[in-house]
Amino acid sequence: MSDPTSPSPRAREIVGAARELLEKEGPEAVSMRRIADRIGIRAPSLYKHFPDKSAVEAALTAAGMAELAEALEIAEASGDGDPIAALLAAYRAYALAHPHLYRLMSGQPLDRDALPAGLEDRAAAPLMRAVGGDHDTARALWGFAHGMVVLELAGRFPPGADLSGAWASGHSAFSA
Repeated sequence: MSDPTSPSPRAREIVGAARELLEKEGPEAVSMRRIADRIGIRAPSLYKHFPDKSAVEAALTAAGMAELAEALEIAEASGDGDPIAALLAAYRAYALAHPHLYRLMSGQPLDRDALPAGLEDRAAAPLMRAVGGDHDTARALWGFAHGMVVLELAGRFPPGADLSGAWASGHSAFSA
């Protein structure tokens, strides 16, 4: 089995194929057989790199968290004096651009042992800095952003609802 901190080229190919299936067809499309078919190998060969499907999903979660962390870092750096607005916009944009990956990353308990060391802290750091290091406020800000995104992805807002207004209200609450 591959070292998760230094995946082999084949392991990266497996995760890439799983990501394509997830992004295009949703979580039900991600099976070991479908991944193997996508890269032209037999399904049992996947187990040389990942012990099971949950390990592939953990690798997808780690990749998504790293991408989200990067998006938040970029937003923080270009926040034009309003880091909270920039972070909220980046968070929402990432989740809406990758809805199936976002749900995989955030819709179940997080297997922290399967993440690369420091990744969760890296993803949280821009929020922490935006609120002056206050853990409770950072968690509340993340909870607001997550809740809004989950409701938006689920189509739970009424037709014609002004979501930009709701995001602006949340921003105002955290910027006060």
